[in-house]
This record gives sequence, structure tokens and C-alpha cells, in this order.
Amino acid sequence: MYKNKKKGIAGIVITIIIIILLVAFTNSDANQVSYIQNICNAFVMPIQNGFTYLKNKISGNDSFFADMDTLKTENEELKKKNSELEQSLRELEIIKAENDTLKEYVNLKDKYTDYTTVPADVINRDISNYSSTIIINVGSVDGIKEEMTVIADSGLVGHVISVTKNTAKVQTIVDTASAVTSKISTTEDTIVVQGTLEDKSTLRANFIPTDAVVLQGDSVETSGIGGIYPKGIHIGTITEVVNTSNITDRYATIKTAVDFNKLNTVLVITNTVND
Repeated sequence: MYKNKKKGIAGIVITIIIIILLVAFTNSDANQVSYIQNICNAFVMPIQNGFTYLKNKISGNDSFFADMDTLKTENEELKKKNSELEQSLRELEIIKAENDTLKEYVNLKDKYTDYTTVPADVINRDISNYSSTIIINVGSVDGIKEEMTVIADSGLVGHVISVTKNTAKVQTIVDTASAVTSKISTTEDTIVVQGTLEDKSTLRANFIPTDAVVLQGDSVETSGIGGIYPKGIHIGTITEVVNTSNITDRYATIKTAVDFNKLNTVLVITNTVND
């Protein structure tokens, strides 16, 4: 019985030793495999990277990134050139506007050779139902005085009502407080032209002589009577004659020659050549 017990213990010990050896052998194989794998990777990876580089070269992937850098540089250069072109275009537009203004001044002076004038730009305007005035960029230092006549290429604008050193305020003929003694150019009949509340491009002709023949399309100009406006400056054209039950109350509507919404350049008449 004692011998059998010794044999049993010996068997257990042998089993344990075998298990330990198997575990050690297994771990040794794993480490050995890992070591061998690392050696293989050291040789294989450079070769694999080389093949990948060649593949990219052949397929054009490598040049793609280079092209992207080139396109980015070219895009920045194009943006810069575009900005420079826009600036040049803006400068040309400014020069063109200045040239157009100078041409307007020349045309005005050529048209009104009977007067000595000072050119001016409209820098502000107050166009409302009850008033219509503009501010121009010339004043007392330019020889401008109150009651001087202001004209545009197409006709009469108004007259100066106040002056500062460098600016002047002009009451236009479409102002409701304005009254211009005028005449119908075809008949020489005298009328009084006033601004209206209805339309800032329409005047009303009152005090039409009872024997005057007034027709649509007749031209109206300054009469020279009243001490402010010189004679013969175009005001506008009669668009309608309104007859009433009392002939003394009849009136006519006049379309102004000047477009006051687009008025930018004017001339101030300082005196006539004959003065």
C-alpha cells in the first residue's frame, strides 16, 4: 500500500513537470515566432514601401500633391492680379466720370457764351413737397452772390438764395415758393411760372393774357423782367392748357427742361457780357 502511494505521488509530480515544460515550450515558441516576425518585417517593409512609391509614381498620385501646391500658388497670383485689375478699372471709372463732368462744363460754356459763368457741382439737395433747393460747391470766394442765376445744359435751374465761403444754396424753379416771369416764345405773351405740389418736374403757368393763344408744345423761356433772370433762358414746354369757366383763371402745365432728379453740374451766371 505504501508503494502504491509513492507511485501515485511520483505520477503527480511527473504530470506537473510535463505541464510546466509544455507551458515553457509554448511561451518560448511565441517569443521565437515574434522575434522571427520582427526580423522579417525589417527586411520586408522597405521593399513594400518601395513598391508603394513606384505604384504612386505610375498612377500619378505623387504628382497630384505637387499639382495641388502649384494650383494653390497660381490661385493666389490670380487673386492678386484680379485685385489689381479691379483697382485699375475703378481708377478708369473715376477718370471717365471726371472727363464727363469736364465735357459738361465745356458744353455749358460753349452754349451760354453770352454770359460769364462759374461751374459748380451739386453736392446736396432738398427735394420735398414744399421746397426744392440744392447746395453747390462754390461760394463767396468764387465770386458767388445772392440772386445770381443758375443754369444747366438744358435750361434754367433757379437762383442763389444764400452764400457761404465755399457753398451756395439755390432755390430751384420747381420750388413752390418760386415764381419766374416768363414768356411763350412763339407768341411773346408774358406769363408767370410757379412750382407745384403735384410733381417736381411740372410747373404751372398762371396769369395768361385773355387774348393769348396758348398751344400744347409751345416753348417757355425767361422774359428778362423781374431783375433776377436774364432774358431768353429755356424753362420748359407746355404740356396742357386747362380752360376754366372764367378765362382769366385758365392755366397751363409746363414740363421742365431740366431733370432735377439727375442734376449734377450747373453754371452760375455772374454777369452778362454786356454788363
